[in-house]
Amino acid sequence: MSHSTILIQMAATPTDDRPYSLELAPGEQAFFGRGTPGSPVDLLLDDPAVSRRAGRIVAVGDYWVLSNLSTSKTYVVENPEGGGEFVKVPPGRMGAPIPFEFSRVTLPAVDGTVSFLVFAPQHVHVPPGHADGGAATQVAYPLDQNAKYFRILVALCEPRLRDSSTSRIPTIPEIGERLPDLGLSRTAIGFHIGYLAEKKLHVKSPQAGEGKADWQRHALVSLALRFDLVTSDHLALLPVPGR
Repeated sequence: MSHSTILIQMAATPTDDRPYSLELAPGEQAFFGRGTPGSPVDLLLDDPAVSRRAGRIVAVGDYWVLSNLSTSKTYVVENPEGGGEFVKVPPGRMGAPIPFEFSRVTLPAVDGTVSFLVFAPQHVHVPPGHADGGAATQVAYPLDQNAKYFRILVALCEPRLRDSSTSRIPTIPEIGERLPDLGLSRTAIGFHIGYLAEKKLHVKSPQAGEGKADWQRHALVSLALRFDLVTSDHLALLPVPGR
């Protein structure tokens, strides 16, 4: 794949044991769907629940846009390598920009879902050390990845990092079991969670009637994953599961 090419890839199916791939240069487009003999598509999704011409992908520089040509079905584009990031593209939405370098496009099907992968070129970023002059910009979330509290934050985020569809947040006793090498009591773990919430990530106070500890844990996970403060790479800081 060239630097500017979008690659669309579909896994083998029961009727075709060969994976299928298609490259799009900037400005090129591809239609996907069930297709018909008189109106073929570039990417065939052979399922009765998929529209004949379900959608269109257009390559634009180092990203791509998705148009949902269905009148009733929402499509989901997720980042398989991320912390649960996804984009919903509602029926009739045209030219939705997709920000992920690696994406899975999922459509509702008769028996579950059908999906395909899209690989975009590596996105261009500001070079490290770039400065715009003036006073130094302060760090919004000053986290020390060598600190015990950061490992606790990773343990809180672990279920969501491993399965973006789950809403489960580990309890304080479960964190203690997950990080036995820290040797922390439940009280100490609770202190670190409070420190993260109040001093490091500055999450808002819970609403009246909500359990503070539960609220803090959920708020920490939500914030950490939303801004990539914790990613799947940080799972290496935890013991290997099952050991």
